[in-house]
Amino acid sequence: MSQPPSPPPTADAPAVEAPPLRDPLDLGQAIPAAAPPRRRAGVMRSSMIYSGLTMVSRVLGLARDLVLSNVMGASATIAADAYNTAFAFPNLFRRIFAEGAFATAFVPAYAKALEREGEEKADELATDAMATLLFGALVVVLICEVAMPWLMFLIAPGFAKTPEKFRLAVVLTQIMMPYLPLMAIFAHLSGVLQARGRFIATAAAFSLLNICTLIPVLTQHAAVPAAFAGSLGVLAAGVAQSGLVWWGLRRSGVRILFRLPRLTPEIKQLLKLALPGTVAASATQINLFVSGVLASQVNGARTWLAYADRLYWLPLSLVGVAIGVALLPQLSRAVHAGRDAEAQDATDQAVLLSLALSLPAAAALMAMPFYLIDGLWRRGAFTLYDAHATANVLFHYGWAVPAFVLRQVLQPAFFARQDTRSPMRFSLVSVGINIVAGIGLFYLFGAPGIAAATAIAAWVNVAQMLAALGRKNLYRPTPRTLSRLVRIGLAVAILAVLLLGAQMYRPQIEAPLAFTRHAKEIGVLAVTAAAAVLYPALLLLCGGVSLAEVRGLFRRGAPAPKIEGGLDL
Repeated sequence: MSQPPSPPPTADAPAVEAPPLRDPLDLGQAIPAAAPPRRRAGVMRSSMIYSGLTMVSRVLGLARDLVLSNVMGASATIAADAYNTAFAFPNLFRRIFAEGAFATAFVPAYAKALEREGEEKADELATDAMATLLFGALVVVLICEVAMPWLMFLIAPGFAKTPEKFRLAVVLTQIMMPYLPLMAIFAHLSGVLQARGRFIATAAAFSLLNICTLIPVLTQHAAVPAAFAGSLGVLAAGVAQSGLVWWGLRRSGVRILFRLPRLTPEIKQLLKLALPGTVAASATQINLFVSGVLASQVNGARTWLAYADRLYWLPLSLVGVAIGVALLPQLSRAVHAGRDAEAQDATDQAVLLSLALSLPAAAALMAMPFYLIDGLWRRGAFTLYDAHATANVLFHYGWAVPAFVLRQVLQPAFFARQDTRSPMRFSLVSVGINIVAGIGLFYLFGAPGIAAATAIAAWVNVAQMLAALGRKNLYRPTPRTLSRLVRIGLAVAILAVLLLGAQMYRPQIEAPLAFTRHAKEIGVLAVTAAAAVLYPALLLLCGGVSLAEVRGLFRRGAPAPKIEGGLDL
């Protein structure tokens, strides 16, 4: 449950900084506190709840994509590229303007208002912010609906060579664009819940998109009708998602109203912060948009990128986004309260957890990309040629995964201090590198060059953030954290060798399954499950995690691993 806001420290009652933890991942250690102990959830536990619900959504999303690929294929029909382009365009605006700007600028401002001014003023700020965001989203939708036949020449210029594909992409995008204002409501209300330490309704709502698109597509047996069914399902999902989060907000006692936008001083300040924050938080989306423009030149490439995106976004959403969502409000409260030790500890936790979970995913994507794509996707209209092409893209996205995740974890260190300009500068550099490298590598290597350029740009962005945080003395990994990272890296290296062996000896793995028509599907799932069981053992063996920490994480009623002031669930 939400805690009442704490008054700022005064001269008579100075703030007391809690002692730092002995180890960022010491989950079984109780935290001494002057006040009566309260059960608080730290970054790790909050992230696990968010990630668990997100996992359900990602599994449903995988099922949706498997059904779509079976009906629409990739290079064999016009529907696949058109649908994936249409689906990506409103999502681009959603992540840039709805999630990007207001997840980075609004959440810290709302958390600050809760801390210093109380719930009533904070909810008034949220009401005005939602009115402004919704108005902007509606303007964008109206412009795009009218101008889409011309905008498509910018979004996917290569489609112009196939008029049927071009026209289908235009119509499908026009159908899906109203998803944007619905997602503006969803993203904004989710930010309110995040600032109050509530994550369940938001994470549960993610599954609705996949359910609402999967069900209508299941009834279709031809490519173009399936594309239309999926597009209409996206609209239904927007209504369901925003409705669920609104219900969760009411259940939490938050009072946010619909009203006409007002440019109050607080909203002007929020917009001032949101403009650079929009760019900073959307570097990945801008890079993917550039990738889509290049991919439209090759038949099927837009779909190869989309299905490779599905696999690399799995660890990114489960780990990076989840930790970033849990970390930002906690860091904001710690920074505004002057608890530097808590901010350092929370960021150390987030870095360790994100790499411990994302590095094995990167190892799998790089060691056996064709095994994954062929086992999961090759059927129906999705051919062996498509599987090889998608696997080549997936390999390069694999070595980008840790960078994507670290970017989500490091950005809150800036946003919590309401510094949106520094990440904006870094993102602009990243976008520039992606454009230049993407064009060069695309004409040298085709679609895999697009993925490689995206990976290079992501790592440059992370390097800039780490350098800036260290230079400003805002965050440096502790020696204990660095030691842990080395041990985690050793466990991941062993896992990568074993997964590479699994791809090399794939026929022997599938031979006992020859009696079934689904030998390749069962084989890849068995290897993935075995890796999921083996990796924790390797972590224990290499010292990346201890038995005490594992027991502390899963012990019922165990104290949460955070200093006083962590997140409420």
